[in-house]
Amino acid sequence: MKGKQWVILGMVGLLFALGCSSTKTGPKFDAREKHLSTVTNFASIQATNQLKSEWLQAPTNFFTLGPGDRLEIEVLGDLSSRATTVVGPDGKIYYYLLPGIDVWGLTLTEARDRLQEELKRYMSTPQVAIHLRGIDSKRVWMLGRIQNPGVYSMAAPLTLLETLSLAGGAMSSSASGTTEDLADLSHSFIVRGGERIPVNFEALLNQGDMSQNIYLQPDDLVYFPSALTRDIYVLGAVRNPRSVSRQQNTLIAAVAAAGGPIKDAYLSHVAIVRGSLSDPKIAIVDYDLIVKGKAPDVTLEPRDLVYVPLSPYRHLSKYGDLILTTFVRAVAINEGARAGAGANTSPAGVSIPIITPTRGGFFIPSSAFPPSR
Repeated sequence: MKGKQWVILGMVGLLFALGCSSTKTGPKFDAREKHLSTVTNFASIQATNQLKSEWLQAPTNFFTLGPGDRLEIEVLGDLSSRATTVVGPDGKIYYYLLPGIDVWGLTLTEARDRLQEELKRYMSTPQVAIHLRGIDSKRVWMLGRIQNPGVYSMAAPLTLLETLSLAGGAMSSSASGTTEDLADLSHSFIVRGGERIPVNFEALLNQGDMSQNIYLQPDDLVYFPSALTRDIYVLGAVRNPRSVSRQQNTLIAAVAAAGGPIKDAYLSHVAIVRGSLSDPKIAIVDYDLIVKGKAPDVTLEPRDLVYVPLSPYRHLSKYGDLILTTFVRAVAINEGARAGAGANTSPAGVSIPIITPTRGGFFIPSSAFPPSR
């Protein structure tokens, strides 16, 4: 019996030893502890939209009238007929005894001919002189960290550099006494018709790459963010898409600061976009595993874009384009609203307003952009 007892005790001791040795293979993952990892699987995004060669050529079309333009009209030979009128929001002008005359989209010559034709009701052979005294229908928005941000009229075709010169240039160290450029060229952008125009501002302004000096079009919005901004931007299927403080430097903290995911968010394909707008990189993270404690939370860097989708991505480049377009539209809406309210300055941080998520990305209200016809 004693021999059997020794055998049993020996087997128990062996099992205990094996159990102890197995614990040395590594600690079990405990979701209550703070586990962080660094994202390393970033891939470059090949932008699907490219600069078009025709954007480097001056437009050949003539100036056309629109709401807000101010005209001086006179019937030749009758000084008392001289009057100043403004093209109304409906595109019409009111002169003499005439009812509203629609001149929206007409050149000055076409507007003059139309006025002469209408005045024949009251005069035999009216000869009309019409002069442009003010422009408000053709304008570009130059906002952000530039010397004189605001809305600039376009009486003639203007390149990006020409318009930036009118606005005093990008803000730099001369006014601050430091060597840091206050305009972040790597994240500066142009929005045209709700789409991002892929101009490389660093190449244009720092390297003199004139292939980036495109002609601007009416209602273009050019934005230079602050180089001091260190926020993280959370977009997509979250309750409150917005910028969050750099202190929220983990994925869980950043998404939580944006109100958390909404119902039906596709959490296994959460994207992190990092780098400049001209050379962005993207990584896909399984947020669902992180919140379930099956994977470590990941650290974020200042200016990272976090995007929570409503459906899985199929093409990485299109997914990246969607994220960048959503980002620049949101910032453009926010900054355009400030400029429209008459704000001359803006804080270093950019606040992103709530935008309704849809299956395709975001619904951007048309009222957020300047009107066009």
